[in-house]
Amino acid sequence: MEKKLREDTITSETVYSGNLVDVVEDTVRLPNGRLTVRETVKHRGVVAMIPVIDEEVIMVRQFRHACGKTLLELPAGTLHPGESPDEGARRELVEETGYVPGRLKRILHFYVSPGHCSEQVYLYLATDLSPALQNLEADEVIHVVKVDVATALHLIERNEIEDAKSIAGILYLTKFLRDL
Repeated sequence: MEKKLREDTITSETVYSGNLVDVVEDTVRLPNGRLTVRETVKHRGVVAMIPVIDEEVIMVRQFRHACGKTLLELPAGTLHPGESPDEGARRELVEETGYVPGRLKRILHFYVSPGHCSEQVYLYLATDLSPALQNLEADEVIHVVKVDVATALHLIERNEIEDAKSIAGILYLTKFLRDL
């Protein structure tokens, strides 16, 4: 029988608290009995959408300060406190792209970097889109870009789409959702 791989938290201290993340330092007991310290970035979670019109994916181009460059990505955003992923997906899609989804289906969820961060991405397929007004937040400058699926795959191959959630979403789209 396989042993349970679990770490028991002995102490926990929030060493930083910000608008989007908290950093927590935990002392944990490993399954082998040893003690160690784990630093974890706590995050509310993110929604990301694959908005599709015909054979095109609606993407966004924006500067990302953390990596110091402009990226081409699927539209996405952080969940508001108490907001469900379904509510957040609908809100973020309209805010960032100016499209309202007629159909919104959660297709996948995953952790971004589980070695040190609790951030989970909820990925949605958005179809039957209707145009609306883009409603960016004060700290956002986003350009909406339509990319056909074949071109998106080519951009992934050439490392021109570098964002993990976008790569996962586009590959999922092409592998599992060919018949939209």
